[in-house]
Amino acid sequence: MQTNTRPFFVLAFALIISLSAFGQSSSAQVLRKKQIAPATQVQKQVSQLTDMVAAQQKQLETQGQQLAQLKQQLQQLLNATQQTNATAQKGQSNADEAQTAATQAQHAADEAQRVADQASANAVEAKTALAVVNTKAQDDDKKLNALQDALGRFRLSGDVRVRGEGFYQDNAISRNRARIRVRLGLDGKLNNDFIGGLAIATGTLGDPTTTNETLTNFFDRKTIGLERGYITYNPQDERWLSLTGGKFAYPWMRTSLTTDPDINPEGFDERMSFNSRSSALKNFSAQAFQLLFNENSKGDDSFGLGASVSATLKTGPWSSTPSFTLLDWRFPDALLSASAFGTQATTTTGGLPVPGEGPGCAGGFGLSAAPPCAFAANGMTNATFTDGSGKVHFLSGFTYADFIWNNQIKTGSERLPLNIVLEYEDNLNAASHPLNSAGNVISSLGAQGKAYLGDISIGQSKDKNDIQVGYAYWRTEQDAIIASWAESDQRAPTNILQNKIYGTWKLRDNVTAGYTLFLGRTLNSNLEHAILGTGVAPGQTEPILKRQEFDLNYTF
Repeated sequence: MQTNTRPFFVLAFALIISLSAFGQSSSAQVLRKKQIAPATQVQKQVSQLTDMVAAQQKQLETQGQQLAQLKQQLQQLLNATQQTNATAQKGQSNADEAQTAATQAQHAADEAQRVADQASANAVEAKTALAVVNTKAQDDDKKLNALQDALGRFRLSGDVRVRGEGFYQDNAISRNRARIRVRLGLDGKLNNDFIGGLAIATGTLGDPTTTNETLTNFFDRKTIGLERGYITYNPQDERWLSLTGGKFAYPWMRTSLTTDPDINPEGFDERMSFNSRSSALKNFSAQAFQLLFNENSKGDDSFGLGASVSATLKTGPWSSTPSFTLLDWRFPDALLSASAFGTQATTTTGGLPVPGEGPGCAGGFGLSAAPPCAFAANGMTNATFTDGSGKVHFLSGFTYADFIWNNQIKTGSERLPLNIVLEYEDNLNAASHPLNSAGNVISSLGAQGKAYLGDISIGQSKDKNDIQVGYAYWRTEQDAIIASWAESDQRAPTNILQNKIYGTWKLRDNVTAGYTLFLGRTLNSNLEHAILGTGVAPGQTEPILKRQEFDLNYTF
């Protein structure tokens, strides 16, 4: 608080004036009295007055000193007062500043409290949001784990193959073409007891014996169709049992002697497989299968019934897998009267166009060139006849008895095993005698129902820089197998003598280069539906048809 010193200064000043006036008044009164006194008295009085003046003067000096001291004290007091006032003002200012600072601090504290309250509220909201996020994250993690678990049970596979091939035969125009094959498959474990899979592939829809597409037809898009789709029941508690239904890869042991490797049969398969602890017998398997190839709403359905047994033997460096399959085809005549859709024929009997692609009708003696017609992509080489009503039938029935003996012998090099495959197949329902080119029975010839194969190779195609080279020979009589599903790369479906020289080189873990040379000719040019080269007449020996293939195959 500021102190007011003005009354104190006024009082001091009044005191000084009063003292001075009092001294002057007393001196005047003495002089007036002495003027009326006698002279002696005057001197005495003068002396007294002088003394008095001196005393007065001294008193005045004393009073002056006192006044100076008083002024000094007043100045000191004034300085002290001013200093006090300054200190008080500074204190007041500091107090005001402190008050202001305190007020600001209070405001800051209030704002900090508000911010803290807001932060607390935000923290609560954040905690709540974090809890929601954590819950959602946990749900997402569960879904992601479930998805990863589901995807982890499946295996994606496939390949892309580019091929260049040429055909060369005496008296015939050489042919060269480029082809491509693309396949994509997904197989996996549906749950503990079920396995499933599907696959798509390129290839002409009307030809089940190939997945190749020729690079032609004005840069058109290539056809892709369903290659496989199946479900297999393989219970964990009964691992020896396997039940499959759908469109699947061959579940039994086979080679290209009886069916093309690109075919995926349709129907059902039941398999029992037992592992053994024996030093020689490692496994024994038995299975039955039912193959459905034509459903007829107005007649008999066409199908195949089969059974197969196999064993895996091992002793020392020699591994062996013998197998025997019996397969009976019922009502196969449906293959000789397929619809325009089934054959993907480009024209009907009336000359009307039919959309689609495929090999069309298989021609030959007594066979129709327009639907309904024979279904066989590489020609119908089996013997056929036409009954009195004009309906075409196979001359033979078809029941395959097929024995295959697959062997591998380890050599001094792990990469160079010796592989030997031997096969003998007999059509138990082949006709007793074949027909000639005019459709007449050739009584001098017996049943044309046997087929033989021998394949020997050395090496393998598993790891980078693996090499395998081999040679195969097979001989297939006219009615040994059904021509509609025979190997498509050989000279003809049946009634052939075929040689094959091949080699592969694994350039990378997933890239393989290959070369194959097919050398084949018709076995008996006198038989009905024999496929002959240009200028070759029945009874003549056909020149060798050379077909070579250069492949580059990428797998994943």
